[in-house]
Amino acid sequence: MNYNLQTFRGDIFGGVTAAVVGLPVALAFGVASGLGAVAGLYGAIAVGFFAAVFGGTKSQISGPTGPMSVAIAVIVTTHADDLTEVFTIAIMAGLIQVLLGVLRIGRLAVYTPYSVISGFMSGIGIIIILLQTLPFLGAPVTTGGPLDAVGMWPDLIPDINFGAVAIATVTLVVGLTWPRQLRKYLPPTLAALIAGTLLGVLVLTDTPVIGDVPTGLPDLRLPDLGGGVLLDAVQPAIIIALLGSIDSLLTSLIADSMTRTRHNPNRELVGQGIGNMAAGFIGGLPGAGATLGTVVNLRAGGRTPVSGVLRAAILLALVLGLGRYVESIPHAALAGILLKVGWDIIDWRFLTRIHRVQREHLVVMLITLAMTVFLDLVTAVGIGLIAAGMASARQFERLQLDAVVSTPLLDRTFLGTRDGEAEADKFSARVGLVALRGSFSVASANKLVNTIGLDIQEHEVVILDFSDTVYMDDSAALVVEQLIEVATAEDTACIVMDLTGRPAATLRSLNVLDQVPDDRFVATLDEARDVARAILNA
Repeated sequence: MNYNLQTFRGDIFGGVTAAVVGLPVALAFGVASGLGAVAGLYGAIAVGFFAAVFGGTKSQISGPTGPMSVAIAVIVTTHADDLTEVFTIAIMAGLIQVLLGVLRIGRLAVYTPYSVISGFMSGIGIIIILLQTLPFLGAPVTTGGPLDAVGMWPDLIPDINFGAVAIATVTLVVGLTWPRQLRKYLPPTLAALIAGTLLGVLVLTDTPVIGDVPTGLPDLRLPDLGGGVLLDAVQPAIIIALLGSIDSLLTSLIADSMTRTRHNPNRELVGQGIGNMAAGFIGGLPGAGATLGTVVNLRAGGRTPVSGVLRAAILLALVLGLGRYVESIPHAALAGILLKVGWDIIDWRFLTRIHRVQREHLVVMLITLAMTVFLDLVTAVGIGLIAAGMASARQFERLQLDAVVSTPLLDRTFLGTRDGEAEADKFSARVGLVALRGSFSVASANKLVNTIGLDIQEHEVVILDFSDTVYMDDSAALVVEQLIEVATAEDTACIVMDLTGRPAATLRSLNVLDQVPDDRFVATLDEARDVARAILNA
């Protein structure tokens, strides 16, 4: 794309608008993560800048997101003893993302089943809402999980800070009802933040606020390279890396749909990884591609990485002199903003169609959602992927078994002469044909033997027809070996027909066909006739 003055103008508007929208969200996610408001700003700057420069999606805006902030909050409370370990995990997660991009695994992340993504995102939204009920009611921000927040409700109700409730309510209402015609001048999140902050500063002053926020350039934080720390950091780092990768690549797909372009998924992972490593080194909150910021940037005219770089530069300038203004922002105002964010993160598009969703997909979504809310994110992702794999395997099993044709050859002319003269029908139904059509994998491997084995035992000769076989994995190949062993045990002769391509390579690499004599490999049905006739005559 040729870069001209009009493109530059669009990037300026996009970058400025994305910075305005991203400021309150970054502050809120920083507080919600347990790392503090300034960590959210540092993360928005580092991830936003490096992902824009090195990433593979031209118009994407990156920074703290709901899933990443919740994941870091879990790490703060359960996987790390101090902040150094938290940032070590963040740096390791960024390094893993870079490796995923270098190894060209980026495009595979989009194959995560939608039911898992939906359950996970909805669970994240519910967690954000539950956690923000405490500052909404005037209590300090908790570093525990959503169940801890719910457990505090009975003790909190008698001591509700009605000033905080008023601030949070006003913030939430302004964010929800901000007139559409004013949004091009002042985004709803910023308008809500201003309204809540002014109410807290000028009227309802007896509410918890952010407090002291460091200003100036951040200090460099070196990771803890101790063997025990690194070993414990591997599991949460992998989850953070995968979560950030999926979040970013899904946002990239949204940007593609709006701009009718194609992103580079592997390069995007490298950029996101570099950004998260940089965030870890300066004490920032790790992030990913931010859907809200990206959409805002595109609608304002941003089309190139210049808008992302400009956004990061504006936030950096704000950090260098914003501290004394940010300190007065009430926690209740940020809670009002995050309640709307949590509501928007819930996958209502899926939930409103829940009565029409296939049962397997619904079960996977509900399992992932429940694990996310009631257990932890690490287990939720793992169990969700396992459940999705099992559900998909059931569907593949049905499809693959439906593609198997196992039938006796009752046509009298099958063993007849080439000119069509039929021999005696003493050979009728003594030859069976097993046609393996399409693809076969571990999904159908276990039932193939039971499905076909009985048919093989009923014939004296069986033709294994691979003419329409497209793919066969190792598990299915070993099942073919079991079928041949069943035939051998029943004195049934096997003829292998038209075995070529990838199925042939798989079967021969595993020595599956060693029990079949060389003279029983044929290319056509006519050759199969000749071999079957010879076997039966013998």
